[in-house]
Order: sequence, then structure tokens, then C-alpha cells
Amino acid sequence: LQTAEPDEFDIMLVMPVARLQLDECDDTGAYYYVSFKRNPKEKYLLKFVDEEGKLSAFKMLQALREIIKQEVKNIKNVEVTVKRKKAGSPAITLQIKNPPAEISVDIILTLEVQQSWPPSTQEGLKIEQWLGRKVRGEFRNRSLYLVAKQNKKEKVLKGNTWRLSFSHIEKAMMNNHGSSKTCCESDGPKCCRKACLKLMKYLLEQLKMKHSKELEKFCSYHAKTAFFHSCVMWPNDTDWHSGDLDYCFQRYLGYFLSCLQKAELPHFFIPQYNLLSLVDKASSDFLSRQINYQLNNGFPIFQ
Repeated sequence: LQTAEPDEFDIMLVMPVARLQLDECDDTGAYYYVSFKRNPKEKYLLKFVDEEGKLSAFKMLQALREIIKQEVKNIKNVEVTVKRKKAGSPAITLQIKNPPAEISVDIILTLEVQQSWPPSTQEGLKIEQWLGRKVRGEFRNRSLYLVAKQNKKEKVLKGNTWRLSFSHIEKAMMNNHGSSKTCCESDGPKCCRKACLKLMKYLLEQLKMKHSKELEKFCSYHAKTAFFHSCVMWPNDTDWHSGDLDYCFQRYLGYFLSCLQKAELPHFFIPQYNLLSLVDKASSDFLSRQINYQLNNGFPIFQ
């Protein structure tokens, strides 16, 4: 099953920083104010510090946007434009027009910090049964990523918040998703984990296209998070036999439905952060009904 041609790409622009002071700015454990403990080695960052001493995501994005606008002018053989800023979106989006197709590229400003993950992540990433304790330790020793992201719940919207990002770890889990090392390698047994996630993303995409208003608060990250939780609940490669795609997909869907029903989907790395807290119950119920309809009617949306 082919989901639509890829026409949207994400690029993380990663800026290494030695040490940062992180202060939680709400109860999600995902959003932080960032400041410097002492004078940073990265002197160039000082001009992006606001009057309260916080590193301003907003100021940095503005500067980056200007640099990119200037650079884009130098591109001769392809038509590249910088799209207008979307409210609340941290990304700087490039529209690239060139036959055969038009693509858009989101550039995401990311700080890479060489320090241990904050306390809110302590109980997360429960992959011991699935990928092993050692792998969990290795993951948690990797850098911390912070993306410039507006916190919707901030009282005064200054645009100075940063959100933890674990996309580098998520990628690593997708690439080595088996409880045995050889899962899906050329000579190893095949599983249907990735196929299940693809189907789920496609299902959500199609439903969002059909009911954009009702489902605007849902995104593929909801599907991905439910997927990782499913991998933990069914940790063995035999639980995801490639021949059992139907069964595995419906089981994963069943778990996602139970999350919608309870209006609870904990962030995989920050368990106190409920990803459905910003989704109203009506939307969750609506998505539940749509998924159940698909489930009970042999997924007409895949036809």
C-alpha cells in the first residue's frame, strides 16, 4: 500500500550547545524556558537572549528566517519561496516548485544539548521488555533535542518556549524495531510493525482529508505514539508476524481506540504529558466513530 507521493519533508537544523539551564514552564514536562547557567561558549547566542535572560526561540526563528530568505534569492535553477509564517508553527517552510512535482520542506530549529534528560523523562521510554534495558540506557545517553515551539498553554504568548524532541530516538527505534537483532534484516524473519504504522498513518491522513474541521487537532504523532506503546505491550517479534498484518493492525487500532475513549494517550518519553489533553472529547469521539466504521466495514477507505 502506497501512501501519497512524499511531497512534505522535515529537516532539523541542529545547533549544538554545551550546557543549558532548563526550567519547566507548565505541567506537561515537555515545554521549557531555556537560559545559560554562565557565559556560554556560544557567544553568538547572547544576542537572542530576552530581557529576562531566556533564550528566545522567537528571536532565533526570526533571524533564521531572514538568513534563509537571503539565501533563497541565490538559488537560480529552481523556484524556491519561503512561505508566510503560520501561527504557532515553529517551522520555516520552503516551497520548492520544479517539475515533476511541488514539494514543501519544513526547517525546524533545534538545539542539541550535551546533558542528561530532564526529570520528566525519568519514567518514560519503557522499552526494557521490547528492546532491552541496555538499549534504553544507550538512548538516554544521547543528546537532548529542543525544538523552537510555541506552547499553546502559555499565559502570555511570547514565543520563547522550547519543546523536547525525541525524533532522533524515534528514528533509531524504527530502524532497530525488533526484540531480536535480525528482525527484518535481509536474512532475518520479517515483521509487520512498520506496515501497521504506515496503515494507521494513511487511515488518519484520509480521515483528516475527509473531515478536516472535526479532526484538525489530530496528527500523525498520535498514531506514532500509540504505535510505540503497542510495541511495548506486544514486545516479541512473534507478536508481529508479517503474515498476521490484519490481526496486528486491528489490535493496534483497538489500543488506539481505547486511548480515544479514555481521552488519554501518554507521551512515550514524558508519561505525565497526555497528548490528548489538547484534543476535545467531541473530536476524540468523532475519530472513534470513524475508525469503528472503517473497522466494521472492511476499511472502505483503503479501497
